[in-house]
Amino acid sequence: MALMDFIKKQFIDVIQWTEDGDGVLGARYPMQDFEIQYGAQLTVRESQLAVFVNEGQVADVFGPGLYKLTTRTLPVLTYLKNWDKLFESPFKSDIYFFSARLQLDRKWGTSNPITIRDKDFGMVRMRAFGIYSYKLVDVKKFYSEISGTREQYTVEDLDGQLRNLVIASMTDLFGEAGVPFIDMAANQEEFGRTLKGKLEPVFDRYGLALDSFVVQNVSLPEELQKVLDTRIGMNIIGDLGRYTQYQVASSIPLAAQNEGGIAGIGAGLGAGLGIGQTMSTAMGQAMVAGGGVAPPAASAAPAAAAASAVAAVSADELVATLEKLHALVGKGIVSQAEFDAKKAELLGKLV
Repeated sequence: MALMDFIKKQFIDVIQWTEDGDGVLGARYPMQDFEIQYGAQLTVRESQLAVFVNEGQVADVFGPGLYKLTTRTLPVLTYLKNWDKLFESPFKSDIYFFSARLQLDRKWGTSNPITIRDKDFGMVRMRAFGIYSYKLVDVKKFYSEISGTREQYTVEDLDGQLRNLVIASMTDLFGEAGVPFIDMAANQEEFGRTLKGKLEPVFDRYGLALDSFVVQNVSLPEELQKVLDTRIGMNIIGDLGRYTQYQVASSIPLAAQNEGGIAGIGAGLGAGLGIGQTMSTAMGQAMVAGGGVAPPAASAAPAAAAASAVAAVSADELVATLEKLHALVGKGIVSQAEFDAKKAELLGKLV
C-alpha cells in the first residue's frame, strides 16, 4: 500500500490554482518531482490564465476553461513545434498561473519634485500624484519581460517599475506639450487622459492593459507655491499704482488722527515720489487763508519753514513737511477741505 501511494503521488491528475488573497499577479504551480499524467484535468478559472513552459520556453497559454490534457484536445495555442507529442505519456513541464483581474487603486506620485520648463515661470519644480488601474492581458510577454521563473510575482513587485514609467512619461509629456503649469493644474482630467494615451504603449510592452489613469493633484513645492500665490494676488489687484493709491487714501485719515501716525504715511510716500514741488504749491495755497491776503509774518513763519523743508525729497524731510502741514490744519491756517483737496491731488500724482 505504501508503494502504491508513492507511485500515485508521482503523477498529477488535477491542476488548478486558487488565489491566496489580493496582490498576486503570478505563481508557479508546485511541481517538485511530479509529472503530469496523460489525460490530467486542467482548470483555469475566470480572471485566470495558465502558462506551460517547456525547457525554458513558453509552450502554451490557456484561458478560462476546463481542459483535458491529451493529444486529441491539445495543443490550444502551441508556441513550440511537437509540443503535442509530449502528451502521449506522463511529462514534466513548468506551469504558471497568472491573475487577469483588474488591479485597482494603484497609486503613483512624484517622490521628489521633477524639474520642467514652463512658459510662464521658466524652470520650475512640480509634484503630482494620482491612481491608476490595469490588468494582465498577454502572459507570454509578461512572463518573458517581467516575472520569469520566480515562484511568485506580486502587484507590489511591479508597482515601483510602473511608477517610474509614469513619472518618466509625465516628464516627457510636459517637455513635448509645452503646456503651462497653470493650465495643467486647471485641467487635471484632460491631463490624465493625455498621459494615459502616452502610457498605454508602455504598458502594452509588458503585456499589461492600462484601464484607467487619474491625476488627483498637480502642485508646486511650498516655496514656489508662495511665489505663485503672490503672483495670483498681484493679478487680482491689477494696476499696482491704483492699488497703492487706494491704500494711501485709506490710511491718511487714520494717520491724521494721531500726532505721530502721519510719519508712517510720510515714510511710505517719501520713497521715490517726486512730490516736493506739489507739496510746496500746497503750502503756498495754504498760507493764503481767507480772501487771498497773506497772513502776518509771525503767522507765516511755520508755513515758510515747511515750504523750505520741501526743497529736498528725502524721506526724513518729507515726513517733517507732512507733520507741519498737519499742524497747520490743527491751527486753522489750512482748512480740512484744502487738506482733502491737496490729498486728492497728491494721490493723482501716484498713477
